[in-house]
Amino acid sequence: MRLLHTMLRVGDIDKALDFFVGKLGLEELRRHEVPQGRFTLIFLAAPGQEGLAEVELTYNWPPENGEGEVYTGGRNFGHLAYRVENIYATCQALLDAGHTIHRPPRDGHMAFVKSPDGISVELLQDGNLPPEEPWASMPNVGSW
Repeated sequence: MRLLHTMLRVGDIDKALDFFVGKLGLEELRRHEVPQGRFTLIFLAAPGQEGLAEVELTYNWPPENGEGEVYTGGRNFGHLAYRVENIYATCQALLDAGHTIHRPPRDGHMAFVKSPDGISVELLQDGNLPPEEPWASMPNVGSW
């Protein structure tokens, strides 16, 4: 048995792709538009991880005469975890793009941020970095 993918429901494809592809560096592998079911599936993975650890973004199209779905953490989901080359640079890029670092990388090893749909994403440093300011003194913000 092996894990194929983790599915996340998203409320806005563009915002989700900007976060996962544009900011975190995942790659879009394939996309399936299903008009009869009124949904879109987009499969992502870190470079070189196709078929090993994929994320499926599911976008349920809004009704023809109504608003789209909004997800607020129902059907609770823990978090996704990604190893990064430089946790400080990754967190700074996310912060500069307007995202909140909910658990800063005070130890140089681990941080948490949320996607535009409120999905917790754990960032883990590849190897070890010494604690560094301003991160070492930053407090936690909200929940993750």
